[in-house]
Amino acid sequence: MTTRRADAPAAGDPDRRRAVLESAMETFARFGYRKTSMDDIATAAQISRPGLYFLFDSKPVLFREAVTHSLNRDLGLISTELGTHDRPLAERLIAAFDLWAGSYVGPLSEEVSVVVADPSLLGSAVHEGSARFEEFVAGAIAEVRPADGAARAKTLISASIGIKHQVATREEYLRRLEVAVGLLLA
Repeated sequence: MTTRRADAPAAGDPDRRRAVLESAMETFARFGYRKTSMDDIATAAQISRPGLYFLFDSKPVLFREAVTHSLNRDLGLISTELGTHDRPLAERLIAAFDLWAGSYVGPLSEEVSVVVADPSLLGSAVHEGSARFEEFVAGAIAEVRPADGAARAKTLISASIGIKHQVATREEYLRRLEVAVGLLLA
């Protein structure tokens, strides 16, 4: 008989699924998709393996839902960041890009190659998330550049992608992104 750990969410707890998704994402980031087992995730989430399979049919389903959950959480934070007008636009854009890409410089590089090799792992989540991010960035830039906010957003996103593939650290990513933002807002 498996007993529930004291700090594990109880069955029927509305936060249980969220807690498992967050533990799964952290575990995938730490070990990589291929090396992460359902046992690893169950241990990290402090639930039994059968309990994990009760919530998610398979590792690919769990991966897709964990990434989707993370994307939605990050997009909510990004929307709030860009919608707050208490700081200059350049600072808000850098903070938004840091949430979107900066925190993923380095640790998830294996995950990107897994997803590129098998895009069905994520379905439409990444494309939909990317489109929403672009809309948020374009809307923020349009505040100061209404005529070409969308074009500048696309260019800044392209610059961010290029920078992300050229740097090894988040700090270097942010330094170079700051230059790109400065050029595009000038």
